Amino acid sequence: MKTSFATRLKTLLISSAAILASCSSTPANKSTTSSSPDLIVYNAKVFSHANGFQEAFAVKNGVFMKIGKNDEIMKLKSDKTQLIDAAGRTIIPGLTDTHAHPIRAGLNYNLELRWDGLKSLKEGLQMIKEQAARTPEGQWVRVVGGWSPHQFKENRFPTIEELNEASPNRPVFVMYLYSKAFINKAAIQALNYTKDTKFPGGVVELDKKGNPTGVLTAKPNAMVLYKTLAAGPKLSSRAEERNSTILYFQELSKMGLTTVIDAGGGGFFFPEDHRIAKELFDKGKLAVRIPFFLFAPVAGKELEDYKRWTAAAHPATLHEIEENLPYHLMGGGENLTSTAADFEDFMEPRPDLPPNMEAELKPILKLIFKHQWIFRIHATYDESIGRILNVVEEIKKEGGPFPDRFIIDHAETVSLKNLKRIQALGGGISVQDRMAFQGEEFVKQYGAKKAETTPPVADMLSLGIPVGSGTDATRVSSFNPWISLYWHVSGKTVGGLKHMSDRNRLSREQALYLMTKGAAWFSKEEQFKGDIREGEFADFALLNKDYFSVPEEKIKEIHSDLTVLSGRVMYGEKEFSTLVPPAPPALPKWSPVNFFGGYQYNR
Repeated sequence: MKTSFATRLKTLLISSAAILASCSSTPANKSTTSSSPDLIVYNAKVFSHANGFQEAFAVKNGVFMKIGKNDEIMKLKSDKTQLIDAAGRTIIPGLTDTHAHPIRAGLNYNLELRWDGLKSLKEGLQMIKEQAARTPEGQWVRVVGGWSPHQFKENRFPTIEELNEASPNRPVFVMYLYSKAFINKAAIQALNYTKDTKFPGGVVELDKKGNPTGVLTAKPNAMVLYKTLAAGPKLSSRAEERNSTILYFQELSKMGLTTVIDAGGGGFFFPEDHRIAKELFDKGKLAVRIPFFLFAPVAGKELEDYKRWTAAAHPATLHEIEENLPYHLMGGGENLTSTAADFEDFMEPRPDLPPNMEAELKPILKLIFKHQWIFRIHATYDESIGRILNVVEEIKKEGGPFPDRFIIDHAETVSLKNLKRIQALGGGISVQDRMAFQGEEFVKQYGAKKAETTPPVADMLSLGIPVGSGTDATRVSSFNPWISLYWHVSGKTVGGLKHMSDRNRLSREQALYLMTKGAAWFSKEEQFKGDIREGEFADFALLNKDYFSVPEEKIKEIHSDLTVLSGRVMYGEKEFSTLVPPAPPALPKWSPVNFFGGYQYNR
């Protein structure tokens, strides 16, 4: 690795020695045919965007060496080749989530009780009751994102009375996206919330006597939710944070994910909160690739942050990406300045960005363009996107440095007019499955007709705009990427509401493309990964169900029996469980992960 690279990234705490230690594969364009393969997978239903369905493939030095029929691939083996019999199961390219918050999520995973995939609110309340009984004094029971009331057979939120009954003595915090939260009596007391409690954004609901009921509403923004969540205890040691991150990244690997692009996050600081991800990278123990963006976390200091970051570091170059770095800087976002972020809550009317947005955004964009950063920006509504594009177009018209790509995140209500502007400027769009979790609320707010094209994926694709899919996990949607694939294919929410028009629904192959080859564009890796074909990084997932033939509703139940990153097994179960060390128990011992795990497949 070049010394200049280590120098430029010294503020990011990435050393050239760490890169060399953790990257075992060769560049994707290096010849892999000079000797026998390291790995052969055969008797499979191998899906390739370029080559259709095949039976087997060989891997050498972390890249795909050859793909084809069983007999032709098996001829390549030697005594040193590892053989894996897929027993007829489906293999797909490793999945990429183009927008999530894995580093922050990893630091909190062991503290959170997950309702992702749960089918009954009654069971959810029972989980809280059981967890409260084992949670020590001073700790909380938290359910933070990944669920919708419409996924429950009861089709409703929990009541405060139910939370008080489930946990009379331990604080409980249950958050639904960035829309509402519910806290029990013990949490109200621990937080000292009263009728006089006020936040810059958000409402603490009061009863007739003026006392807080425990219902928190994000109105006009979610500050009350952010502040309440941040008030809870954190993991108490670096060992617990490391354990939590390892278990969360393994859970992502179980889903068939091999890349999760980190879009930063509110209340999340760099480099402080990257310490565990950086440590795992140094030791070659990252279970997923994590290209990351730097998110400006403090309102009013955004330009100051970007001046400091751009003065010290540059994102990885294409040559360095080709060296197969699992952890590297991409650019700035999804928050560049707080005035440009249109808070999304489909339970409330659309907000207007403040009039000073353009004046704050322009110098930040010009600064990062000068330093060859790309950017991504949170923009839910067309009105916000139009104003952001005005700034981008103005900078381009003035001449000077301009990125080869940029990313609009979310874009649920983007218009055809603004799509054409994005296309002309060279931008891409990262869409998430937030409508799968809040589509019912969107319909109530804006009507069923508008929801048919929210977001207008068909128009994006028809214009040739790069489109990638993702989750926005974990405080919003679930980290399960198969929910996103299900939503694209079925057009339905997790509650079963078909909100999407047939024109905006995708075939299974198209939906998969948005989370594999199409998604690679968003980390500048489209030349190197995203498909199972010769010369690309050997990232793949062997599935527990055939994605291409199972009924639509079963897509949500898919996960990986074997996940491989650059030719290395990162997750294995069933007959593949011996290929990886067993997962450690969660720390602390009372962690909900030890008792309920992550995604709730069987509840």
